[in-house]
Amino acid sequence: MYRFGLSLRKHKALYLLMLPGILYYLLFKYVPMYGIVIAFQNYSIGRGMLGSKFVGLDHFIEFFVNTPDSWKLIRNTVMLNVYDLLFHFPAPIVLALLFHELRIQWFKRLVQSISYMPHFLSTVVIAGIIVTFLSPSTGIVNHLLVKGFGIEPVLFLGLPEWFRTIYVGSEIWQKIGWGTILYLAAISGVDPTLYEAAKIDGANRLQQVRHITFIGMVPVMIILFVLNLGHFMETGFQKILLLYNSMNYETSDVINTFVYRRGILDADFSFATAVGLFQSAIGFILVVLANRIVRKYSETSLW
Repeated sequence: MYRFGLSLRKHKALYLLMLPGILYYLLFKYVPMYGIVIAFQNYSIGRGMLGSKFVGLDHFIEFFVNTPDSWKLIRNTVMLNVYDLLFHFPAPIVLALLFHELRIQWFKRLVQSISYMPHFLSTVVIAGIIVTFLSPSTGIVNHLLVKGFGIEPVLFLGLPEWFRTIYVGSEIWQKIGWGTILYLAAISGVDPTLYEAAKIDGANRLQQVRHITFIGMVPVMIILFVLNLGHFMETGFQKILLLYNSMNYETSDVINTFVYRRGILDADFSFATAVGLFQSAIGFILVVLANRIVRKYSETSLW
């Protein structure tokens, strides 16, 4: 405690910078965890948490056993996140490597700026752009299909088989540029003498990228991958809510949208909290397992 007091006095400016972040997590992440108790109650607003009846695991049993669409919801959530990890996660890595290899600086800065721009658009705007572009009557995509290939207009958002492609594709377009920032920072930390030594040894550009640049990005890749697994059972709720409809429910309805309907629209707070707790538990388990695996086989881990 004495040593902490010395550190606090010596680095008080740094601790003040940390204070807003600490308060944010305390107020909005840790304090609300007390509300988890209602997942095991028949919660009533009038009675409150202390007066509501304890029902144990009844809400979990209701979700897994008595909810007809529970496994469909889990399947859709898992599939969207698997596709997101397979296609969205590697995209910023590839783009960062391409940016690093560009030698025309003005063109590099221009492309970087353009790739960052979608990140600053709200999810509502992004969803509106998607709906407009994919409209069967006025959308540019169907216009190109009709005029360029003679294909009949396709109701993309009305076909369940297209929803996952649309969602993951929009995630890549919206976040790929912003996601390159950490990878470019990792590349900038690579010792330039490694490239010089590689050139002397006769390594070409591709070999330098493979054995030096890519390896320099691996620690950041591991950390981000482990963190992404923490959100594996969660998906972009806002975007899905804005894009899904009764025609594509088969693949678009996920756990988060189900929790929204039961918890907010139907005011079934206890049941919705139980399902949300299940999501969080899966994310926690995946993070712990992934961190243990990467710590075993590499020097990089979260803890």
